[in-house]
Amino acid sequence: MLRFLIPLSPPQVISINKAINTQEVAVKENHPSLTPSPSPCILGTHHEKGAHTFWAAVTRLPLSSNAVLCWKFCHVFHKLLRDGHPNVIKDSMRNKADLTDMSRMWGHLSEGYGKLCSIYLKLLITKMEFHIKNPRFPGNLQMSNRQLEEAGENDVNNFFQLTVEMFDYLECELNLFLSVFSSLDMSRSVSVTAAGQCRLAPLIQVILDCSHLYDYTVKLLFKLHSCLPPDTLQGHRDRFLEQFKKIKSLFYRSSNLQYFKRLIQIPQLPENPPNFLRASALSEHISPVVVIPAESSSPESEHAVETDDLVDTDVPAFQQSLETKFDDLFGTSAPTDPFNFNSQNGTRKDDKARLIDQLTREIQVLKDELESFRLESDQLRRALKGRVSELEAELAEQSHLRLQAAGESEFLKAELEDLRRVREDTEKEHRSVTEIEKKAQANEQRYTKLKEKYTELVQSHADLLRKVRKSSQGTNPSQIKPVCAQDWTELPASVCVERWLLLCLPQEKEQLMQLQELQAELASRSLELESFKGTVDSSEQVFILTSTFKPPTIPPFAPPSSHRLFSFTLLVRVSSSIPPFCSCVTRFSACVYVYNRNAIFSQHLPSVGFAANKSVSLVFLFFQFTRAVNPFFWGHLMKHNWRPA
Repeated sequence: MLRFLIPLSPPQVISINKAINTQEVAVKENHPSLTPSPSPCILGTHHEKGAHTFWAAVTRLPLSSNAVLCWKFCHVFHKLLRDGHPNVIKDSMRNKADLTDMSRMWGHLSEGYGKLCSIYLKLLITKMEFHIKNPRFPGNLQMSNRQLEEAGENDVNNFFQLTVEMFDYLECELNLFLSVFSSLDMSRSVSVTAAGQCRLAPLIQVILDCSHLYDYTVKLLFKLHSCLPPDTLQGHRDRFLEQFKKIKSLFYRSSNLQYFKRLIQIPQLPENPPNFLRASALSEHISPVVVIPAESSSPESEHAVETDDLVDTDVPAFQQSLETKFDDLFGTSAPTDPFNFNSQNGTRKDDKARLIDQLTREIQVLKDELESFRLESDQLRRALKGRVSELEAELAEQSHLRLQAAGESEFLKAELEDLRRVREDTEKEHRSVTEIEKKAQANEQRYTKLKEKYTELVQSHADLLRKVRKSSQGTNPSQIKPVCAQDWTELPASVCVERWLLLCLPQEKEQLMQLQELQAELASRSLELESFKGTVDSSEQVFILTSTFKPPTIPPFAPPSSHRLFSFTLLVRVSSSIPPFCSCVTRFSACVYVYNRNAIFSQHLPSVGFAANKSVSLVFLFFQFTRAVNPFFWGHLMKHNWRPA
């Protein structure tokens, strides 16, 4: 290790140990500072042309265990990077890994000096990397415009990259600035306390760096705008504008602190940032210059005498420094009277009055700041109260709209449900109508078939009636045997009909058989006709067949009108001989129709004991089932005045 190879110079080591300690006070300005007599810490780097002694002494310090010690180390190291020998940066790069680890370690603390140390170490690492990449820039960043032009080697790409690196460098400086200010309670006079001065002291180096970086950034941006289109540099302009606002605010806040007023004159930036789109604006740019007074005394030097600030083997010089500090504190005595205490007391009174005036002015400034803070807080409170009222009104309106929307949603849901029910009912009705139409079509087809069948039955029935009539007309009346009335009344109706037919046609058996077949066919057709009528009556649509289909025309009888009317009533029990379709009828009344005209068939019927004045009465026995068998024939009889007696 270096601390074993290089002999440590006592003055330099003592100066380093006195500057970097665990006391929460600012580093003495007479140690590593820009005072007229630099400390041995800075002079030692120029003597040995490097920082070997510094790092050999620092490695012995417990920087990782004490945050205040690390904070003061960063402050001293920052001064060495700025004012020490140029080789300090190269020698310090060997310890970059240790500094990075230390920064990461202190970064785990969220408050106090730990966080500040982490940010400060990152700034120092960024500063070393910048100067290693750009060796033309000295540690204190002081260079002329010609040197700045040479740093870019007249290449626009180099200027572009250099501007980006300066932005990063300046961003680290501003982060430390903001972190220190945010860690202090600015409502109190922190600049006159030892703890506040310990945190504010490194900002002097930050202000010096920021002033140069801001000046070079402006000049480089004007240079880039003269070579590149404005759209390409839009990101640079946005980043510069953001940093311009931060630098202006921090410089203004720092210039109002009493601590900086004694040590440094902070420049003020213009109200508006430079207009890089106008090339002539470069002539309006004024470089900010930080002025450090020739002599600056720390607050501690006003109250105590440091007898070993500079460790030197030159005894006369040491005695001279003691005398100078004694004169500064107690006043210079007259040559003739070295012990003139009156003048000393007057000087001390003047110093006390000056201090009182200074504190009074500072108190007044703080009162003004407090009043301005109160006004700002009142304005902010009123603005927030108005904003709260607006938000409450907006919330009420939103609630009303939400309720209205909920009501409309319920109404629309009800309407949708009604429409859904109506649609379902419509679909059901449509299906019902479709089914009814199908049924109607089927009934119509069945009705058409029944109509055709009925027409055929009526036609066949009429044909059968004509055949029966022809057969009846062809019967020989002389072959009919006389029958007594008793025989006719006691026989069933079917037997009477058969006997009557046998009497009419004794010799024409073939004709009788044909007639019987016709009667049987007539009965079967009548049965089918009744069945079809019942089917039509039970269907959904009732059609009146009698109104559509008229019965066939039967020629009326025209007997003579010279006979008398006889009437009698004959009851015949024919339940055993009733056809199947008339099974519901058990008893029928026989009606004897006697006409006062000569019947067509009068010559075929025998006398049954009811004759007078040589008149032959035609007796027809019609049973009530005849109406069911052939209603058209019955209606025909009623139409032609065949009245029952």
